[in-house]
Amino acid sequence: MKGHIENRLKFLYSGELAAVISFVILSVLINQNYPDLKLYSLLSFWTAFLLLEFLLLQGTMYWYIKLKRFRNEKTFITPEKVVYKLIKLRKINLLLIAIPLFAFIYDLLHLQSPLPIGGLFIALFIYLFAILEYINYFYTQLSYDNIADLLYLKRHKMLKQASIKRDINRLLHNNVKKNL
Repeated sequence: MKGHIENRLKFLYSGELAAVISFVILSVLINQNYPDLKLYSLLSFWTAFLLLEFLLLQGTMYWYIKLKRFRNEKTFITPEKVVYKLIKLRKINLLLIAIPLFAFIYDLLHLQSPLPIGGLFIALFIYLFAILEYINYFYTQLSYDNIADLLYLKRHKMLKQASIKRDINRLLHNNVKKNL
């Protein structure tokens, strides 16, 4: 069981880190090979891309901390100070999610004809993906990549609560109990 949990945490941590690195490389390759998309000239691309990378870095750090804690202390309960930071990040992320909306408006109003529609669609896709990552991290688990998750879906007929959300709820619940 211990090996399974450690492997799962390693998989989640390394997957998030690989996504951070891969998306940077992918954006460079797309920008170089498809200059007509004008990706790097779009404010909407940059704001959406940086939002996504910021969220993925949060996921990377979260799973790394859980892995490290599991290895060192044989528990996968997230430290309170980390959970408090995640509560702050959840609020900051909401503010950051609004920025690309303004960037899309800016791009549409200030870009010269012809509009790089393909680049705008890529920026929009990245933006929507970032929003889904935010939901996946802080509210409801959206990715189900193993048998246990699929069995949970089949058994409960509902999506799981996100791990970070469970950590936040655990901390808030414990604080309420302490204050009683």
